[in-house]
Amino acid sequence: MATETDQQFLETVIRAIVNNPDGVKVDRVVDERGVLLTLDVDPKDMGYVIGRRGQTARAVRTLLKIVGAKNNARVNLKINEPEGGMPRGMRDDASSGEVDTSAIDNLEI
Repeated sequence: MATETDQQFLETVIRAIVNNPDGVKVDRVVDERGVLLTLDVDPKDMGYVIGRRGQTARAVRTLLKIVGAKNNARVNLKINEPEGGMPRGMRDDASSGEVDTSAIDNLEI
């Protein structure tokens, strides 16, 4: 792809939704199967990236496929689980009912 448009797109979107944009790291590898983008974020921001029931991650993957199709490339996203991450269902924030929206409260698009 021309000048890694997919990588820049992913970094821009993820940095806009997390509390720690400096903790966002995207690696890009191209092989015979297409482009693989590997995303690392601060462990505290993982919930923002995944979203409720994976909706945010699914939406980002869909957008990346569109960006890839525009450039005739197959783009896949791998989200690295942070070390020491809790198993699904064991996270404290899943049951509290309160959601910290401070990362997007003043988002200007």
